[in-house]
Amino acid sequence: MQALFAMYQNLLNKLSYLEGLAPLALRIYLAPVLMQAGYNKLSHFGDTAAWFGNPDWGLGLPMPELMTVLAAGTEFFGGLLLLIGLATRFMALPLMITMLVAAFAVHWSNGWLAIADASSWLASDKVVEAGEKLAAAKSILQQHGNYEWLTSSGNFVILNNGIEFAITYFIMLLALLFMGGGRYFSLDYYIHRYMGRKDS
Repeated sequence: MQALFAMYQNLLNKLSYLEGLAPLALRIYLAPVLMQAGYNKLSHFGDTAAWFGNPDWGLGLPMPELMTVLAAGTEFFGGLLLLIGLATRFMALPLMITMLVAAFAVHWSNGWLAIADASSWLASDKVVEAGEKLAAAKSILQQHGNYEWLTSSGNFVILNNGIEFAITYFIMLLALLFMGGGRYFSLDYYIHRYMGRKDS
């Protein structure tokens, strides 16, 4: 038993050389998602600011132009910094706040699911109704449209716009807050090594 534990410990020690792969994977996954979200807000600045500020059909946030700049800048430039692994822990915090605001100010009322899936145990009444509407839409398209062409790129779905993605991104950013940019694969790692050498 002791020999088995020693083998296991030896394997873990060897794996530690590649521990930077996990934060690298998180960073590479998150960066384009965040950068695209920031770019979309900047590209449609007026519409985004109007939605942020309007209390009737939007979020009703104060200073909507400033909020748009902060949200878009955090997502776009934060995503860029995550991509290269620079200031990873520092950038994780405002990005986590952005994800929480998105989850609770925008998506909360829609429940958990991002895509309406009536068969899910997380499905709300709204999601079940969406399933009925989707079935009706498919039936109409099968009778009156070129259904095979329309679905050649994938199945039709109804967006539920729940908190699923925002909370998933929040958890990934939380992991990066604790792990940092990662060994060998981030600028943070090399800056830390250089600064450590300078101090000694």
